Amino acid sequence: MAQATPPFVSHCLELLEPLGVVRARRMFGGWGLYADNVFIALIVSDRLYLKADAESKPAFQAAGSEPFVYSAKTGAVAVSYWSAPPDALDSPALMLPWAREALRAALHAKAAKPVKSRLVPHVPPRAKPAPRKRSREA
Repeated sequence: MAQATPPFVSHCLELLEPLGVVRARRMFGGWGLYADNVFIALIVSDRLYLKADAESKPAFQAAGSEPFVYSAKTGAVAVSYWSAPPDALDSPALMLPWAREALRAALHAKAAKPVKSRLVPHVPPRAKPAPRKRSREA
């Protein structure tokens, strides 16, 4: 049986709706948010984190946002997702500029990744069959 979407996840989907088709998917004890199949945000412990990059990071910092940090065996790891500014959580109109930045950063990161080639094994060309000898009986 499918689990109901938590209220905060539904609220975030409504906030991001102006971007287009937005969907949520459970992941690692939280939720991943996708705009037109591009991963742009995550929700952990009822907190929305948006994709950021070097270009958008200063704006997130100036707005009082914090990076998403998780604990690993090697210590704390910060990733390129920053908490949404508190006022942006009030309406889709206030969220839209931040959502657009998250989508831009996600598309930029996706474009920067090397394309994985699908290696096709070399198959030698088929040998042509020998021409048939025609009989001269006529």
